[in-house]
Amino acid sequence: MTFIVLFLLVATASILTLIQWRRLGRLLYALALLLFIAIGVGILPKYLLSDLQTPYLASAAVADMRWGARNAIVLLGAGTEPAGDKVEAGTFAHGRVARTAALYAACRKAATQCAVIVSGGDAQQRGVAEAVVYAAYLEQLGVDKADLMLETSSRNTWQNAQFSAPLLKPYAGDVVLVTSGIHMRRSLLYFSHFGIEAKPVRADYLAGKGNWFPVAYNFWVTDLALSEYIGVWRYHAYNLLGWNAPAVKATLH
Repeated sequence: MTFIVLFLLVATASILTLIQWRRLGRLLYALALLLFIAIGVGILPKYLLSDLQTPYLASAAVADMRWGARNAIVLLGAGTEPAGDKVEAGTFAHGRVARTAALYAACRKAATQCAVIVSGGDAQQRGVAEAVVYAAYLEQLGVDKADLMLETSSRNTWQNAQFSAPLLKPYAGDVVLVTSGIHMRRSLLYFSHFGIEAKPVRADYLAGKGNWFPVAYNFWVTDLALSEYIGVWRYHAYNLLGWNAPAVKATLH
């Protein structure tokens, strides 16, 4: 995404220069260069990531979680990867799976009921749903199969919320949402739209890398951050246009 923006700036600047709008062309060239540097050396990604993640910085503390009588821990999918003839959890998924297993263990010690809802379909066309792949990991980490509920139809975060919400109604008020720190704001927004007010627990935390020279990593995490902002903006735009499904009022015990 960032390289597309840079390319468009340079292309537009070149066209303006060719049609004798040299001053505006030089301005866009300079803007493209400044943007390239700000992203590559870590200035812009640090700002974008901090704004997305700082509210959830302390939310990874499993020991501080307060459990109710009936609890639901929601694990959101983060993709899968082919590994030979098998399908494994994606890069971001391992932290989410590990955090969910830790939460489940803490919940079982403190509460009477602890369900784990794993949400994720086969959006990448691997032949197996994310929820199925993650559930196997969770069982290996000590989650009782009887406590697992799999939502295998969703293909994006909006559908994670939409399709998980009916499963979560019996646990209203005691829902814990596990996802990456960068993904948490948008996830909470979508779940809230479908009447689920969840407690956030982040699984991982990304940071831009300060460097004297531009590095590819900073462009990658900037793309991830921009994708989250676009998802939030799109939600509000669709609400204004009436394109979203009707919002559901949250219910409590």
